[in-house]
Amino acid sequence: MSKFWSPFVKDLVPYVPGEQPKLSKLVKLNTNENPYGPSPRAIAAMQAQLGDDLRLYPDPNGDRLKQAVADFHGVQPAQVFVGNGSDEVLAHAFHGLFQHGKPLLFPDISYSFYPVYCGLYGIQAEPLALDEHYRIRVEDYVRPNGGIVFPNPNAPTGCLLALDAIETLLRANPDSVVLVDEAYIDFGGVSAIGLVDKYPNLLVTQTLSKSRSLAGLRVGLAVGHVDLIEALERIKNSFNSYPLDRVAIAGAAAAFEDRAYFEQTCAAVIASREQVTAGLRALGFEVLPSAANFVFARHPQRDAAGLAAGLREQGVIVRHFKQPRIAQFLRISIGTPEQNQALLDALATL
Repeated sequence: MSKFWSPFVKDLVPYVPGEQPKLSKLVKLNTNENPYGPSPRAIAAMQAQLGDDLRLYPDPNGDRLKQAVADFHGVQPAQVFVGNGSDEVLAHAFHGLFQHGKPLLFPDISYSFYPVYCGLYGIQAEPLALDEHYRIRVEDYVRPNGGIVFPNPNAPTGCLLALDAIETLLRANPDSVVLVDEAYIDFGGVSAIGLVDKYPNLLVTQTLSKSRSLAGLRVGLAVGHVDLIEALERIKNSFNSYPLDRVAIAGAAAAFEDRAYFEQTCAAVIASREQVTAGLRALGFEVLPSAANFVFARHPQRDAAGLAAGLREQGVIVRHFKQPRIAQFLRISIGTPEQNQALLDALATL
C-alpha cells in the first residue's frame, strides 16, 4: 500500500472488465460488443467534427444528444442526462441518489460494478439471491432500503423482468429510487422509460455501447423525473462539466436519429441469438432464456472452466465467471453468423 493513498483506497475492490486480447484472428465473444458496425450516419457525423472546431470546448450540456434521445423515447430533454458511458452515469446515480445511510438492494448475480460503487461511495450493499431459475424475486425487494438497482435484462444471466413486475417494485418502494439499468433492453425487452412520467422514483440508464455499436465512443444516458436528473447534473458539474466531446455528441445523436439501422442490426443479433441457443441445446447445453445480445449456458457433464480453456485453444474466447452459483456457466456474446458457427463447431470437438 502506498503511503500516499487516501485511507479508503486500500479497501476498494475494483471492477475487472472482460479481457481485450491483443491477438488477431480470434473469435471474440467475451465482452458483449455488437458484431455489426455503427450506423453509417453516425460515422459520417463524427467525421464531420474532425476539423478546426476541435480547438473549441464542446457543449457542456450535450443538448443535441439530449434532444435526439428525447425524440426517440418520447420524453422531454430536461428528463435526459448524458455522460461518458453508462458506468459514469451509474457512478453519478450511486453518488447522488443512494447515499441515505440505508442498504442498497440488488441481485446477488448481477453487474459486478454495483458492489464496486458501493465500496467507492460508502454505501451499504445488500445483495438479494435470484431464485432457482436465476430470476429476480420482486417480493424480496419489499423491505427497508436506500435504493434498488438491477440490470434488465440481467447480466450475466440475460433474463428479463417484465414491466408489470417493475411497476410492482416501484409501487412497493415509493420513497426509494429504483434504477433500471437497460444496457441490453433493445435485444428483447420493452424499456421502462415509458413509465418515468408515472413514477418519480424511477431512473432508467442506457448505453450506446451495445445496440448502437459505439462501445469505443463511451456514451451513456439516464432518463427520469427532472428532480432525479437535476441531482445527476449537480454531481456532473461538480466533477466534470464537459463529459462528452464534440465527436461523441455528434455520433451519438446521429445514431439515435438513424432508427432504421438500429432496428435492422438489433433484429440481426436477435435472430443469431436464437440460432446460437438452438445450436447449444443441440450440443446438450442448458441455455437460460435471454433477452440480451449474449447467452448464459452450461453443460450438465462438462466443466465450464475446462470448456472455456478448450475454446481458447481453438481461438474462441468466451466469458467464465468464478462465482459459486454460476461457476458452471459460460457467458457467450452473439457474434456474426460466421463467428457463431465457429463457436458451435469448436464446442462440437471438445
